[in-house]
Amino acid sequence: MKTTKIEWTDRTWNPITGCTKYSAGCAHCYAETMSRRLRAMGLDKYADGFQLAIHPEALKEPLQWKKPHNIFVCSMSDIFHKDVPFDFVDKIMTTIEQTPQHSYQILTKRAERMNEYFSSRNIPKNVWLGVTVENADVKSRIDYLRNIPATVCFLSCEPLLEDLGELDLQGIDWVIVGGESGNQARLMKEEWVLNIKDQVDASNAAFFFKQWGTWGSDGIKRDKHKNGKLLQGKVSQSMPK
Repeated sequence: MKTTKIEWTDRTWNPITGCTKYSAGCAHCYAETMSRRLRAMGLDKYADGFQLAIHPEALKEPLQWKKPHNIFVCSMSDIFHKDVPFDFVDKIMTTIEQTPQHSYQILTKRAERMNEYFSSRNIPKNVWLGVTVENADVKSRIDYLRNIPATVCFLSCEPLLEDLGELDLQGIDWVIVGGESGNQARLMKEEWVLNIKDQVDASNAAFFFKQWGTWGSDGIKRDKHKNGKLLQGKVSQSMPK
């Protein structure tokens, strides 16, 4: 059963919530906005809003999900935040190893710390590892990622804030691209998206275009649902093999 609106996954699991801003993509963080909403609704997990919090009681949740799922880990945080102890990340990995029927999608902006963690640990076979690459300044994150032998290595270019230029996609299996949503959303141009798509296609990786967001392909600001997810008239949403 799909229980999230995030199109490239079907479940989320949040043994950690809250975060701090780290790079340009964080400026209008959707998770921060959602945390405030969930606190207003009285959810205990978000009593401190978007302050970083660790939730040991959530570690066993995936053990209850018997059918296989793609699970986005820490959609409301960053598992490799500097204030998350590695011994708690170890506990997350233990749950992952205990549930081989699931695939776990871990996405971080803190590629250096992810690399440090896996430099002394084996990576579970059912983990997909990704880094966010929102602008050209952070393309070095890809180099940290490609050195980790995950079953799937992926990039999330969302929100895409500028043309990324040339990308070294060696060792990358999947690339997600999307525009920003919300009142303060920054513009994404079609040529930036197509530049990425052309390189992904040439590398035989999978390309997933999630959405235009608040700004349409025509450069007009409107409701993100009206802008949709068509790229040159087609839905391009491939998953990795």
